[in-house]
Amino acid sequence: MGSKNVQKLKGKKQKAVYLHHLVRDLEALELMIQRGMIEKSPIRIGAELEFCIVDAEFLPNNNSLQVLKEIDDKHFTTEIGNYNLEINSDPISLGKNCFSELHRDLNALMEKAKAAAEKSESRILITGILPTIAPKHTTLDSMTAVDRYFALNEAAKESRGQDFSIHIKGVDEVIMLHDSVMLEGCNTSFQMHLQVDPDEFVDTFNWSKAITGPVLAACCNSPLLFGKELWSETRIALFTQSVDIRANSFLLNENQPRVSFESKWQTGTISDVFKDNVARFRSILTADFENDSVELLENGKIPKLQALCLHNGTVYRWNRACFGVSDGKPHLRIECRYIPSGPTVVDQVANMAFWVGLMKGKPEKYRQIHSMMDFKDVKSNFLAAARYGMAAQFLWEGKLYTAKNLLLEVFLPMAKEGLAKAGVDKVDIEKYLDVIQNRIISNNGSEWITKSYRNLLSIKKPDAALQILTANMYLNQESGKPVSEWEVLPPEAMSQFNITKKVHHFMSTDIFSVEENDSIELVAHMMKWKNIHHMPVIKREKELVGILSWTDVKLLFEKGNATNATVKSLMKTELITIGQDSTMDEARELMEKHNIHALPVVRGNKLIGILTSNDL
Repeated sequence: MGSKNVQKLKGKKQKAVYLHHLVRDLEALELMIQRGMIEKSPIRIGAELEFCIVDAEFLPNNNSLQVLKEIDDKHFTTEIGNYNLEINSDPISLGKNCFSELHRDLNALMEKAKAAAEKSESRILITGILPTIAPKHTTLDSMTAVDRYFALNEAAKESRGQDFSIHIKGVDEVIMLHDSVMLEGCNTSFQMHLQVDPDEFVDTFNWSKAITGPVLAACCNSPLLFGKELWSETRIALFTQSVDIRANSFLLNENQPRVSFESKWQTGTISDVFKDNVARFRSILTADFENDSVELLENGKIPKLQALCLHNGTVYRWNRACFGVSDGKPHLRIECRYIPSGPTVVDQVANMAFWVGLMKGKPEKYRQIHSMMDFKDVKSNFLAAARYGMAAQFLWEGKLYTAKNLLLEVFLPMAKEGLAKAGVDKVDIEKYLDVIQNRIISNNGSEWITKSYRNLLSIKKPDAALQILTANMYLNQESGKPVSEWEVLPPEAMSQFNITKKVHHFMSTDIFSVEENDSIELVAHMMKWKNIHHMPVIKREKELVGILSWTDVKLLFEKGNATNATVKSLMKTELITIGQDSTMDEARELMEKHNIHALPVVRGNKLIGILTSNDL
């Protein structure tokens, strides 16, 4: 996706040119493999850290291009959401104190981002899904003004032919239709790269899938979306659905979504991994490419396989095979894409050390992992981790383990041995694997967020709880302490920052409403049962048309005229309403001015909540 002049693929001529480059790239890849040109050593690691930019009140801030310009550093690049940016670390040779080195590099780059953000009254936050993000932040107005993102959106919409359907069910539930791929902008990840010897690539690629579930369980950090408690790692479900370009009518076919865990082990060659993607997923984008890759190769030059890499960049495997050229040498690597950003830089480097240790510490008995484990068990482990995190159970070598037992008894010792075998210093091994161990024993990011949010909700409305939660996440991140050392927030926790009190912090959204033709008798009993003093009246699509007060309903009953009356005959239609972003001072003034005790909260003419004098 970093290619120049990325655009939607259209027209027979353009498609023919692109597909020719794609096929020639595959041929060139096979030639480089056959001729032993793919670099085998040294083995390097690298990372991509996506982060959120928030304003003074910890809401998404649409100023990424402004912050990027102020940073002025090639290590930073844009993301689809205009409130996100990404850090690309320099490759580091695996061994000695490589993880401490990565830690220092990421800290230095984060400090540069913080300094730039501060100049526009913004802050930097690393988390899988920003708790304060709302549906209003996922429109095209929040898409980064870079052509390739609009090209991707147009191509995805055209391929799907209908709105994107989101349905994620956990403790709570989110069901919505969306008209763009911008929901993907809710997700921020920590993508880890490991260079792999081409002679061992396919077996190592399979191994990366086998360990996915347990690794994810230890690293979950995204339990909330739009204030709803969903999966332990909600990013997995959201990303899968937000860019699913298959039409609903074809979901029952065997077609895989572009975001997937795959459905079987790889048993062919390295090039078969890329060929499978090309054969399975239609190309949707094109760009300006250099000369024919095979001709470049025959002329003694190393091709970058730009067409293949562009296609690969629109197929979002949770474990993805990647080709690259560094210092004039071609290499292959595996990209781990399922780990969320945060909760802190030290937690992320620990995640990296844990994953790399497992990748390098594979015991000899797992060399042919595809013949030992059913792929559906591996995929089941992954989905269990995404849904339940550390509460998941995993099938490993035919035995059922709790996440805690499998990680402590099998995976951590394996990772420790793998890092030692790779020549990593003992100090680094102990420092970062201890972070993982302590997290397994206490809380990972999702557990801390969930426990804290539930506590806050016991005495606060959702939006207020979300901002207090996010503000305290920021303070904890700034402390540099790993999440295992964060204290769970109590119900009375507050923010030390000056957050303006707005209507959406205090309004009720779990409200009862009625329609014009409903019986007053039934409505009166509902109001009495639920102790409701003001009942909004709506049409379809939640359009607000009136309001009933208990005083009027009670008076009608006392006169004995309620049996045949309808809501329409009694409701007030001259309404005083307020928007969710108005301040509480403004709400108080409106109530006092009009001598009323309830304000319907609307977006346009649609009811989204109600604010009462009790809330004030």
